[in-house]
Amino acid sequence: MTISTSDHPHTALRDEIRAEALRLGFDACGFASASDAWPNGDWLRQFVAEGFHGAMGWMAETLDRRSHPTAMWTDARTAVVLGVNYGPEQDPLLALQDPSRAAISAYAQGDDYHEVIKKRLKALARWMHGRFGGEVKVFVDTAPLMEKPLAQRAGLGWQGKHSNLVSRPFGSWLFLGSVLTTLDLPADPPEVDHCGSCRACLDICPTKAFPAPYRLDARRCISYLTIELSGPIPVEFREALGNRIYGCDDCLAVCPWNKFAQLSSEAAFHARETLKGPSLAQLVRLDDAAFRALFSKSPIKRIGRDRFVRNVLYAIGNSGDAALMAVVEPLLADAAPVVRGAAVWAAGRLAARQLSSLGPPIEETDQDVLREWRALAG
Repeated sequence: MTISTSDHPHTALRDEIRAEALRLGFDACGFASASDAWPNGDWLRQFVAEGFHGAMGWMAETLDRRSHPTAMWTDARTAVVLGVNYGPEQDPLLALQDPSRAAISAYAQGDDYHEVIKKRLKALARWMHGRFGGEVKVFVDTAPLMEKPLAQRAGLGWQGKHSNLVSRPFGSWLFLGSVLTTLDLPADPPEVDHCGSCRACLDICPTKAFPAPYRLDARRCISYLTIELSGPIPVEFREALGNRIYGCDDCLAVCPWNKFAQLSSEAAFHARETLKGPSLAQLVRLDDAAFRALFSKSPIKRIGRDRFVRNVLYAIGNSGDAALMAVVEPLLADAAPVVRGAAVWAAGRLAARQLSSLGPPIEETDQDVLREWRALAG
């Protein structure tokens, strides 16, 4: 790997680009070779071969393009890797304490980061092309580019045992984007792993999604289950969801490196008031129009109303609040099968809780009802 040195002919150029990136609002900027050999393509092939990608078929379909930056663009020589801090106002784990309210991943409580970051990436790319020439292409998450390994190579952080990026100055909270260019720029020193013997992120996972350090089985991950999976969430994971209705921050939030994290200076990433622990009873009533209105310019909008309400119903089933049966019952006849199924499960859980709270003796007829609800709930 090429390491930056003061005598590289383009060191000054790199420093200008970094200064412009920070001026545009990026919080971190690093440089890595886009053409050097790297082992991450082999890691990704193993991940897919073991089926850890679950229903994300696009990962298998774009496997070759994802294997190396030059597989997408053969002329790429340098990756300019950018980070934007989205540090939350409070510890996301606090949202798990009230089962009547929804826990939403910190990254999704503000505006869609794709749109915010893409505008800045395009501005930086235009500036680079206009000032230094060379061809440029921008990427933010949705493109088949492995940004976390690139970010580690560029010195922005390291991939922790949970496979996410950890930054010394920003903890777990960095959005990533990249500009690939044909310019040959000096690379920054790569970041080294600072996890040590810590395994907090592995131990806290509610669904045991890490078969080993640095390996994630997405099929067991709550973020995957609540966002990427379109059908019913497997019964074995529903109770572990708790009140998490969109994503999960547990493995990120528990990281000790968050002691250095700081609140994001980007107002667009601050949590909307409507998404700070919203009521499950209110969210489950959303029809398609209300869902779209509430989540305008939000990444949550991508999963659609049906999948979202499915998640809320699972959370209601886990709440233990029998009073919520009133908002569940109308959804037993919802037009969407995935909503109806989740409503049956939630109603069964609430009915079982209500009957058990009556205490002994339970009449034989009540026992029959309880058995029926449990059977329906899976």
